[in-house]
Amino acid sequence: MNTEIKLEICANSPESAFLAELGGAYRVELCDNLPEGGTTPSYGAISQARKMLTIGLNVIIRPRGGDFLYSDSEFDIMCNDIAISKELGVDGVVFGLLLPDGSIDTKRTRKLVQLAKPMEVTFHRAFDMCNEPFAALEDIIACGCNRILTSGQQNKAIQGTELILKLIEKAAGRIIIMPGSGIDESNIEEIYKKTGAKEFHGSLRTTFESKMNYRNKNVCLSINCESDYNKLLTDPDRIKKVLHILNTLK
Repeated sequence: MNTEIKLEICANSPESAFLAELGGAYRVELCDNLPEGGTTPSYGAISQARKMLTIGLNVIIRPRGGDFLYSDSEFDIMCNDIAISKELGVDGVVFGLLLPDGSIDTKRTRKLVQLAKPMEVTFHRAFDMCNEPFAALEDIIACGCNRILTSGQQNKAIQGTELILKLIEKAAGRIIIMPGSGIDESNIEEIYKKTGAKEFHGSLRTTFESKMNYRNKNVCLSINCESDYNKLLTDPDRIKKVLHILNTLK
């Protein structure tokens, strides 16, 4: 068994986080609003997840969807959310900030890293929107981040394996490069073999039908009306399948 490989699960709720641990995940990244790429979950959600988990808990610090160029007010929100995460016993925070030209906002990133200590820091897929990945890599390392979550500047990690490999080689152990986006049981082996990464990030969710008996067919609250009566949750069986594949690799 390859015990060096770690699987982080992006969980959209404390329930999903618990299911991720049940499936054998090494760590959870707790997010809200995954259709927008993830935003900061509520105080209550973070607190509940911490109570339910024994594995590592990271929390995304992102005040809204959209780009990664933040106003002063939004940056203050991020600072406050990091303080709350620390207060609640979170193990790590996940964020990313860019400047208008697409380079890393190193000044603000350094400040958030300092605020986060002793929690770990992952620079998230804002990296995939930056203008020059190798310059960004050096900037993020200099800011003191522990890891970069990246799809190799492609929509899915399976499409970005060439850049991911180059980033791992360039990083040379100075920071963890963690592939993410679209990683599942169908492609994890190929991504591992092409990159040699040691940490992976996936959601591995399944749609579960609502237990509501009464359903008002005249009202639709979601973009997709069917979403009113189902929910996406982490699937522990899918996690086990991915881990089985990873654990057979050498």
